[in-house]
Amino acid sequence: MLENLVMVLAHMQLSDVLDIILVAFILYSIILLIKDTKAYQLTLGIILVLLFYLITGWAHLYVSNRIIKSFINYLIIAVIVLFQSELRRFFAGIGSRTFRRPFKMYSLKEKLEDLFLAVDYMSHKKIGALIAIERNIDLSPYVERGKPVEALLSKDLLVSLFFPKSPLHDGAVIIRGNKILAAGCLLPLPQTHTLGENFSTRTRHLAALGLSQETDAVVIVVSEQTGEVSLAASGQIEKIPRREVLQEKLTRYLRIK
Repeated sequence: MLENLVMVLAHMQLSDVLDIILVAFILYSIILLIKDTKAYQLTLGIILVLLFYLITGWAHLYVSNRIIKSFINYLIIAVIVLFQSELRRFFAGIGSRTFRRPFKMYSLKEKLEDLFLAVDYMSHKKIGALIAIERNIDLSPYVERGKPVEALLSKDLLVSLFFPKSPLHDGAVIIRGNKILAAGCLLPLPQTHTLGENFSTRTRHLAALGLSQETDAVVIVVSEQTGEVSLAASGQIEKIPRREVLQEKLTRYLRIK
């Protein structure tokens, strides 16, 4: 086997290396796309179907193999229907990917403490808030729906924008790097959702869920009824019990070290 490996390496050309790198990049992108989402379980189901197809073919189970093969013919359509939100984020991410992201994330890291302090304060005072943090996909279309701010992120500014008497408190604040781009922004509502009874305030949570389905943004929600903090990302939303959990999850989603 070692000799075969040496022979393959000896005859490998530059195009073969590029081909391997491209396939690895595609697989890595798919893993990132489905990781921590409902698509992960669906992908496992599709893999199991393909595995059954190979097993029935190897075992000469012709009837079962033919049935599974007929189902596989419609697999591409099923993937498009089931993974439409994930595919939308994937292609939007490719089109929006720039070299500015590392600098953007580094500048945000310096202002995370202000963000956490603002969320803690609004949670304690039960001030409703909706904060969207831009990642790879450009949020400019949603920025244009609000009022431009273009100011450095700070705890006091963030709290003042969501203060109940503020004219912009009902919309979302969009953050890019260490700056607040706009406030009072309208976010898309999801086509389907399963918030359930765990989320007493639906409007902000639905908007957060909708943006996380359309883009790769991370959205923080503070309920004005209960003061509870929630985090939406990758088409899912969950309650955050403590600041340490918010800090850990936000750091992981934003890949800030």
